[in-house]
Amino acid sequence: MHESVPEGARHWSADSVIYQIYPRSFRDSNGDGMGDLAGITLELGQLAALGVDAVWLSPFYKSPQRDAGYDVADYCQVDPLFGTLADFDLLMDKAASLGLRVIIDLVPNHCSDQHELFQSALAAAPGSLEREMFIFRDGKGPDGSLPPNNWQSHFGGPAWTQIKSDGGTPGQWFLHLFDSTQPDFNWDNPAVHAEFERVLRFWLDRGVHGFRVDVAHALVKAAGLPDWGGTAWGGSSEGFPGHLAPMFGQPALHDIYRRWREVLAEYGPERILCAEANVDPLERMADWVRPDEMHQAFNFPYLTTGFSAPALRHVVQYSLNAFDAVGATSTWVLSNHDVVRHATRFGYDGGGPRDGDGIGAADIQPNLPLGRQRAAAASLFMLALPGACYLYQGEELGLPDHTTLPDEARQDPTFARTGGERIGRDGCRIPLPWRGESPSAGFSDAASTPGDGSAEATAPWLPQPLDWQSYARDAQASDPTSHLAMYQHALQTRRELGIGTGSLQWAEDFCSERSLAFLNGDTLVILNTGSDAMDLPHGTVIARSLPARGDNTQLESSEAIWLKL
Repeated sequence: MHESVPEGARHWSADSVIYQIYPRSFRDSNGDGMGDLAGITLELGQLAALGVDAVWLSPFYKSPQRDAGYDVADYCQVDPLFGTLADFDLLMDKAASLGLRVIIDLVPNHCSDQHELFQSALAAAPGSLEREMFIFRDGKGPDGSLPPNNWQSHFGGPAWTQIKSDGGTPGQWFLHLFDSTQPDFNWDNPAVHAEFERVLRFWLDRGVHGFRVDVAHALVKAAGLPDWGGTAWGGSSEGFPGHLAPMFGQPALHDIYRRWREVLAEYGPERILCAEANVDPLERMADWVRPDEMHQAFNFPYLTTGFSAPALRHVVQYSLNAFDAVGATSTWVLSNHDVVRHATRFGYDGGGPRDGDGIGAADIQPNLPLGRQRAAAASLFMLALPGACYLYQGEELGLPDHTTLPDEARQDPTFARTGGERIGRDGCRIPLPWRGESPSAGFSDAASTPGDGSAEATAPWLPQPLDWQSYARDAQASDPTSHLAMYQHALQTRRELGIGTGSLQWAEDFCSERSLAFLNGDTLVILNTGSDAMDLPHGTVIARSLPARGDNTQLESSEAIWLKL
């Protein structure tokens, strides 16, 4: 049995529900086709009504946008695409008035090649203080024409790019675990530490409640940068266990986050750190949330688990054991801006055609009605687990990926760097549908023009599917059987019953190869992953993922339910 943590020791984040906003796709307030901070402010009331505790903003910093803002040119400025610092302050004020906390993305592993620090490094000599801010190395071979090691970029291709001098002669190489326009910082250099403490304080002074730390496991590299024959992303493969990956999960990382925790503590107990630390096994991931480090770490094994009762039971129990061991609660998540949405993933039996790396028009298409039904069930099951949950924008609408996006519309650098071999993440980043009867499904407002009327808004930065209007928030808001209604009811009930601060005990009578059930207090949660309906015990229905069914004696295939016994 997983016991609840004593109330006095519990931080607000331990049982929180945090909603991820991907700014460029959330809401466009000025009709330029790009979501912006003012658009977020316009719709924060919808999120407060949904029942979340906080919002997490993906990057909105000044950036050339080669990787959708994860290539930061200035960590203390808002990119004009999204507005101004004044717009950010208005967003913070609106969130505070609604009782919502605001967490922002921090990207400390790498920056844009347009960042002034990297531009200074390019202009400086090898061995200079400027170059020591990044990872520059001489190449191998008699003329230095070979990369310093064999590391591969997470986006495909080599993880090294060679620069040229003003005269055009080949020079040193710099490391970039991601795109070649995203040089990695050198975290062996104390000056890098000082720079990011400055950035932390800049945003904490503006009132943010914390930071989601992008690729938090990658900042420090192993001494000597040894070759690596395993996966570029550091996951375990045959002969190459992930814990040996020299570019991920190095012990010195924990000292960095202990120091950051101290900085946040200066601003009060409300501030939090959340790690995007994709390391295995789970026991290593739990190390990131020891009492003096981060408050949360994304549970990637849970995110990647299929719609299978035995697999879900294993990962839930494994997670609770691992996080209990360090006195932390697990953080559950089903979708984000880097993976195929779960409404699409679950539309396949036995996994998608590309192992989660995007789906294109030439691929086998998902069974979408089945995927959305399973997604609702998986979401209701997740929201009943003790701990914290992250929701990705639009999942409360049951949004799928855009799986037939034209290749010419794709903007993810993964697609370009692999020559289309990897489809990339654009499909899960499509601008949201707000109003079904409006152009661009209400994502963009038309820009006012002098004279008679207003001009049409610019097309969204990524094209929406033709059926996007059918998922619009306004249509779902008036439908008591919609995804939106199910999420809103579940979140309200979760809060009223203290589900997130509860406990978990498996209800063995309802566990099998085709179903999974547990008790959280006196709430019985059952998930049917099988192909046939199953009998329900007597009890009062609190919530169900197919609320239109109305038959309280049967749990349908691919359905979840909460019962009060």
